[in-house]
Amino acid sequence: MTVVPYKDDTASKKEQVAKMFDNISHRYDFLNHFLSLGIDRGWRKKAIKLLKPLQPRQILDVATGTGDFALQALSLQPEKVTGVDISAGMLDVGRKKIAQRGMSSVIDMVQADSENLPFEENKFDAVTVAFGVRNFENLNRGLTEILRVMKPGALLVVLEFSRPRYFPFKQVYHFYFKFILPKLGNWLSRDKAAYTYLPESVDAFPDGEDFLNILKAAGYKNVSCKSLTFGISTIYTAQK
Repeated sequence: MTVVPYKDDTASKKEQVAKMFDNISHRYDFLNHFLSLGIDRGWRKKAIKLLKPLQPRQILDVATGTGDFALQALSLQPEKVTGVDISAGMLDVGRKKIAQRGMSSVIDMVQADSENLPFEENKFDAVTVAFGVRNFENLNRGLTEILRVMKPGALLVVLEFSRPRYFPFKQVYHFYFKFILPKLGNWLSRDKAAYTYLPESVDAFPDGEDFLNILKAAGYKNVSCKSLTFGISTIYTAQK
């Protein structure tokens, strides 16, 4: 069953996801850091470091949101970072952040569907996705589109929430994600569905070995994963 933010809405998942992120874009950065206790910043740094040996010149950041991962990628000193997202609201916030840092000439923010990327084949040296693949309407279509625009030998780095497996963190995580986070998210963002959708989408996402198998089936090679912070999130890498 497809998990969507607004249960009574007949729109497609991608349309609902775009609407949800438009609704919370003005509070997204604060909520991201507040609700994760700031741990998400460290996760991004670890994910980007995996690309350092590759020294990518052209980087694509899919589901870029407000551009946090794209900005983190600047530590690699690329020629260009292109961020794509389906939400106009999130991109607007991201463009302002990027302009404030004087990086508009290096980072482009493009409104686009991750399952229909507006780029030629074999364009990017590296692709990143942070907390975005579980929002794809068609996961395989999104992954094959990403593969299409990657150069041979290019690396995909995916950072995504996962489910802790072991006591007691599994129980603590479950309680926080199911009962505390939705209430805090609703109170701070005024969009109850967004922070109910978050735990539901994480539960439905095929994490760990299941996602590695999906990457292999989509045509990627040398797939691997590394669990972070007791399994709250996972970094996946895959090569074209």
